[in-house]
Amino acid sequence: MGKKAEWNYGKKSAGSKVFDVINIIIMLFLIVITLYPFLYVLFASFSNPLKLMAHRGLLLAPLGFTFKGYSMVFRNSGVVQGFLVTIFVTVVGTLINMIASIAFAYVLSKKDMRWHGLITMLAVFTMFFGGGMIPTYIVVNSLGLVDSLWSLILPGLINTYNVIILRTAIASVPPELEESARLDGAGELRILSKIIVPVIIPSIAAVTLFYMVGHWNSWSDALIYIRTPEKFPLQLVLRAILIQNDTQAGVSGTAYQGGEDHAARMLLKYSTIMVSIIPIICVYPFIQKYFTKGVMIGALKG
Repeated sequence: MGKKAEWNYGKKSAGSKVFDVINIIIMLFLIVITLYPFLYVLFASFSNPLKLMAHRGLLLAPLGFTFKGYSMVFRNSGVVQGFLVTIFVTVVGTLINMIASIAFAYVLSKKDMRWHGLITMLAVFTMFFGGGMIPTYIVVNSLGLVDSLWSLILPGLINTYNVIILRTAIASVPPELEESARLDGAGELRILSKIIVPVIIPSIAAVTLFYMVGHWNSWSDALIYIRTPEKFPLQLVLRAILIQNDTQAGVSGTAYQGGEDHAARMLLKYSTIMVSIIPIICVYPFIQKYFTKGVMIGALKG
């Protein structure tokens, strides 16, 4: 009787099979409409600008393969400088974010700590309510951070959502590990660095990716706080190219001057977009195996 019930449970009904087919079709459709814009920009960045400007409809392959667009990108001093600034902000900012977030999450995981409930409530409060742009600018300005790269790092030092993921992951660590370490004379810092952090590596990897993508894609903070063009991050330089057509430095000295400037700007636009997104895409495969596991541990356990 048990084997028959098990066999019936494993056999899918006709309705379940129809649902699976429809679900697969919908997911394939979503994949196509999500992936195609990326492929369009990729193919356009390798295309001949004159052929690209004359092309209409779907773009399924590069039109006259060329690296002229990328050559213009890396000859544009603003793009190169913006790339270096973004790398600095992303690397240094993510490192500081993770140190502060892990430390704060460790504190919040101690339910026997004095004022634990109040501190947790204040932290969660910031997820739903904020001072707004003007009060934040006043604080940043009063600290002397305007036109400093630290204005792109320190105001968003801790993300409460990421802290909650880390806190829940830390709370899931068996307390016996900490008790054993304390019996051996380990302090809080040693327990955190030697016991807690190695156990919650999946959650750390997931949160690190969140912070990295946030820093890499950020441009609004730079638009508000940064005044010196040499300190513009890559995304702000890209915004100038896309919206303000500030491409003279990249176009000059190329074969697309004169009446072909518009075609050159179009090619430069697509190439700059690819340069801005490929580095962060290349990071994901290295931490992909931790990503889903880390988010699930941090979101569901506790």
